[in-house]
Amino acid sequence: MLVSSRNPLNIGAAARAMSNFGFSRLRVVNPYEKAFRAARSAVGAAELLSSAEEYGSVADAVADCTLVVGTTAVRHREVQHPLRRLEYGARLIRKHMTSGPVALLFGSERYGLSKDDLSYCHWLIRIPTREQHISMNLGQAVAVCMYELIRNSRATGTAEKQALATAGDIARITPVLADLLSTSSYMLPQRAADTEQRIRRMVRRLKLSTRDVEAWLGILRHVQWRMRSGKKKAE
Repeated sequence: MLVSSRNPLNIGAAARAMSNFGFSRLRVVNPYEKAFRAARSAVGAAELLSSAEEYGSVADAVADCTLVVGTTAVRHREVQHPLRRLEYGARLIRKHMTSGPVALLFGSERYGLSKDDLSYCHWLIRIPTREQHISMNLGQAVAVCMYELIRNSRATGTAEKQALATAGDIARITPVLADLLSTSSYMLPQRAADTEQRIRRMVRRLKLSTRDVEAWLGILRHVQWRMRSGKKKAE
């Protein structure tokens, strides 16, 4: 999944790398250049590029995924997610692919993934480049990650017994919990955006099943109803 990519040649190179290693579903979120589907760099992957799915937000793009992994070169930014080296992260992704769809996010060439983009991720991976030159070309980074994902691909784990919740299912919890925190005066209006991002990250780390999501929504909505009923009686 390519988020806010600026150079259509990089999108084409990413599509070519995906085709090289047997991955066929490319999603793009707010590409800077709308003519990316005609990129000449997608040698042998024109069909994959033409069928790329386009989204207006990361939330919509990852809604059907049960695991969302972001990529980062780290630099001097503060990381608030578990951060894993590519070789270890790839093993976890391969294992998870047996139980549900996985999204691997790559940010824009200039800024990488934004703080808000990262809030939709369960955890992050990094390619172990040398400290003096940590950034990579987008197409090359995709190729390295795709290779690592198929390397030793026979060593995948077994499917989990319970179906994991998709990102779309999990996203239903955030507004309900945010509303509760706001009603209880825990969440200050001026900190609402940061608090919602923190909630989103926390919920994703729980690895909830579809059944868990429904249970938590039931609990939170009941508490929400009780709080509102109590407020009306007080008035």
